[in-house]
Amino acid sequence: MSTDHIRVPLVVQGTRPELKEIEDRILQERGRISLLYQVLLNSAPIAQGWEGMLTAVRNKTSVPADLRELMILRVAVLNKASFEFEAHIPHALKAGVLQEKIDDIQWMDLSARFSPEEKLILTMTDHMTRDIEVPAALMQEVTARYGTGQVVELVATVAAYNMVSRFLVALNIVH
Repeated sequence: MSTDHIRVPLVVQGTRPELKEIEDRILQERGRISLLYQVLLNSAPIAQGWEGMLTAVRNKTSVPADLRELMILRVAVLNKASFEFEAHIPHALKAGVLQEKIDDIQWMDLSARFSPEEKLILTMTDHMTRDIEVPAALMQEVTARYGTGQVVELVATVAAYNMVSRFLVALNIVH
């Protein structure tokens, strides 16, 4: 696979001794140093902060894995981040998301396959991603359904993966 299209150089694992500790942490958490992390490692503070934040969002919140993955896939679709979308299909399937929902998440109108809860959170995801602002009535519905901590986690998930997708798109990171 050619990586000539990526707009910054890749950092090859083990080539920069000052990155060993960060690389070890990424390997422990992720099992490998992906293309995304090879780009992030161009800045040790960003790679370290990114790993901590995204690990918290993906692995340490109370957001159900299937809902989290639907949110991530939706952000990827809206931001045209194919790398993010393709990278999260296996995670979504592992979390129990049906392939039909993965297919349907790519359409602007949410199909009847999505539960009312999924539609609520995906609608919030759409507003956060496309409009930045979330209508007050929608946020009131979200806060009525979820506890304060979970609202923060849901919003942080959408915000974090908007950051991821915008980073990927800006630096032309694709499979």
